[in-house]
Amino acid sequence: MAKTLRYTLVAILIIAALLRFWGISGGDVTNDEVFYAFRAIGLMDFDHAEFQTTPWEWFDPGIPGWAKISFHDHPPLVFLVQHVFIKLLGENPIAFRLPSALLGVASVYLLYLLGTLLFSRSAGLVGAAILAVTVNNVALSRMGLQEPYVIFFMLLTLYFFLKGLRQDRYFLWSGIFLGLGLLTKYNTFILAPILFSYLLFFRRDLIFNKYLWLGGLAAFIFFSPVIFYNFKMYQATGHFDFQFSYILDQDVPEWHDAPGKKIGTLAERVKDFLPFIFYTNSWSTLLLFGASFPAFLGALLKKSKETWQKFAVPLLFLFWLIVLIVGFIGLSFRFVSMLTPFMALFLAVPLSRIIKGIRERFRVSVTAVAGAVVLLLLFLFEIFYSVNSQLIEYPRGPQNLLWSSIRYENYNWGYDDLGRYFKKEFEGRMPAFVFDMQYKFLEELRDRVLKKEAARDQARYPAVIIHYGNLDDGAKLWNLDRLMTYHGWPVLSLKDYFLLQKEKGSDFFIKSGFKYYYFVWQTNIVVGEEFRSLVEGGTPNVITNKRGDRAFVVYKKVLEGK
Repeated sequence: MAKTLRYTLVAILIIAALLRFWGISGGDVTNDEVFYAFRAIGLMDFDHAEFQTTPWEWFDPGIPGWAKISFHDHPPLVFLVQHVFIKLLGENPIAFRLPSALLGVASVYLLYLLGTLLFSRSAGLVGAAILAVTVNNVALSRMGLQEPYVIFFMLLTLYFFLKGLRQDRYFLWSGIFLGLGLLTKYNTFILAPILFSYLLFFRRDLIFNKYLWLGGLAAFIFFSPVIFYNFKMYQATGHFDFQFSYILDQDVPEWHDAPGKKIGTLAERVKDFLPFIFYTNSWSTLLLFGASFPAFLGALLKKSKETWQKFAVPLLFLFWLIVLIVGFIGLSFRFVSMLTPFMALFLAVPLSRIIKGIRERFRVSVTAVAGAVVLLLLFLFEIFYSVNSQLIEYPRGPQNLLWSSIRYENYNWGYDDLGRYFKKEFEGRMPAFVFDMQYKFLEELRDRVLKKEAARDQARYPAVIIHYGNLDDGAKLWNLDRLMTYHGWPVLSLKDYFLLQKEKGSDFFIKSGFKYYYFVWQTNIVVGEEFRSLVEGGTPNVITNKRGDRAFVVYKKVLEGK
């Protein structure tokens, strides 16, 4: 029996890994992952955000040392991890998504450990199996967002907290992992009321336990760089970082327009919560959860104390996370996906009991056979649903019936195909001419890059990129602005191209020595006459997305300098 359970766990982890690693580079880099990965390349708190400037920009050229130990809007751990992977694997989606996938698989294993610790090994396997194949956790683990880290450290903190209830020295490890979670994202603070609530309900004798408080001290020590960062920020500016200043309603002129903080009224969030749950989960998972809840309520009415104690951990997490999401941070795919591990943990008990009953009566009961078939089909369907939503390039069938709307979080629009075009075009070359940069730290970075490229004897290439169209900010940052910021290539919009000509003369670019002009047209807009005349005589290079649709046309034009 033990061997069968072990083999089952290995099979679950293999399925989890395949769903998370297979084709992980697929899908354009357009959502928030780009704003982490871009800064992770150079551990630089700057991402061309016009309405969310940073201390690096405010204090340039004399950036204080404290401004480099964290970031203005998030703690540093995710940036540090992605920086290491980018150094090892290069500036590509695999590098900054791979840690998420690894932590996604690790979270599946942790859910098995938690289910085993709370309920039974079979319940642990069922919970792990649900998390392994559920579409929103699969999707989340395939993106370079912070939430895969948050979920991992939440589960790890919880695991050692539960072990600490039996052997109190484990509370110290729980505090260490809580501290690492806080270095990942401030949302991890929600663990404090969750774990305290549990102690208040069931183990008040441990509230003043020495190891519990040492664990709290360990969390504080790990989080102390961010505390120091905020202390120095307040000294220098009179306010805390972006997140804390928003929570405390501090007036920060540089952040009056706060992207990501327009979350609607509380009434709107309450009204939209259930529809958003449907948006971020498959109907099969919600069907299982919905079918299990009445059974739970029935058990709660019959054996309230016993049932409440048994399900307290997943219920407390679900309750407090819903309070956090609906009450404070708003509805977002990545936030709502934090509920999934605890939904899986909640489902683990009734489904494991059903499976046990099926196994015991399989040979004599038609009902048992039918139940086994239904559960197997739902599990296989969830795998198909996740594959159709994430692993294949374009989903097939009706939306939300056979694939999730989450696909639009990393859809194949064609931006990454544009990025690959320029990567190939500039391979083995370095910019012959560069633009002046707005800040000294950007100029210093550019000079270091050029020095390094010159030492590698790269060919100097007098090129400039001019883009035209309503490009997605994130995609533009990764596929175009990154070329300028981290590699020195001159990149500007068509509007700025005309402004420079107006200010410095119509022959400014030719006089400057630029010879190769790349005019990027995003094909979802109608070409204006000015652009049409500019690209006349240029060689059109059609950039198609993975479906073969025309996404961009890059007109390469060669003009000799005077």
